[in-house]
Amino acid sequence: MTFVQLIECRTSRLDEMNRLMDTWVAQTKGKRTATHAVVGKDRSDASHVIELVEFPSYEEAMRNSKLPETDRIFQEMVALCDETPTFTDLDVVRDEQLYAITVRRFFETLATEGDLPPLNDLLEEDIHSHDPVNPQDTIGLDSVRSEYRMWRSAFDFTFTIEDLIAQGDRACARWTWNATHKGEFLGIAPTGKQVTMTGMTLFRFGDDGKIAETWWQHDQLGLMQQLGALDALET
Repeated sequence: MTFVQLIECRTSRLDEMNRLMDTWVAQTKGKRTATHAVVGKDRSDASHVIELVEFPSYEEAMRNSKLPETDRIFQEMVALCDETPTFTDLDVVRDEQLYAITVRRFFETLATEGDLPPLNDLLEEDIHSHDPVNPQDTIGLDSVRSEYRMWRSAFDFTFTIEDLIAQGDRACARWTWNATHKGEFLGIAPTGKQVTMTGMTLFRFGDDGKIAETWWQHDQLGLMQQLGALDALET
C-alpha cells in the first residue's frame, strides 16, 4: 500500500532548507526509496511549510529513514526550524490522477458514436495541436474539432491506451488505434479494411485543468500502406 508522510514545520529559512534537501537528494542517490516529494508554503503564513513525501509502502519509508544520510539531514533541518517539526503517517486509500482521467475521457470521446460532442469541457478554446503530418499547427477549438471530424468521417475507430503517465502539467499516452475504413481519407476511397495504427500523444494542461496543447506522433505511413496507398509506388 502506498504510504505518504506529511511533515509540517515553521521556518523563516526556507531557502536554506531547500538547499539542504538538494544535498540530501545528492547524497542518497540510488539509495533513497521515496518516489515523490512536494513542498508547499502556506499562502496565509509564509513561515508554515508542509512537505508531502510518497513511498511505495510503509516498509520502504522506514528503510529510507534508517539511511545515515537521512538522520544527519534531519538533524540539520530541525536546526533550521523555529519549532520541532510534526509528522503524520498516512496510508493512501484513494489516489486519483485527475489529468490521467481527463486523457482517458478525451480518447473515449473522440471514438464516441453519433455526433462529436462539443469538447469544451476537455479542451481550452485556444488549444494548440501539433502533428508532424500537418504543415501548420492546428489552433483553436473549432479547428481541432474539424480535424477530429475528418478522421471520424473516414473511420469507425477505438483507442486502446497501452501506457499513460502524468507528471506536473503534462500527461503522455501510448495508444493503439483500431479502425474500419468507411469514408474517403486523403483521396483514398473507402475500402472497408480493418486497420491499426500505433502512436503517442503528449498533453499539456492549462490552469483550468483543460487540455491546452497536444503533440501527436503516429504511424500514418503504416496506415497508408494498410489502405493500399503505397502499392503503386512499390510497383
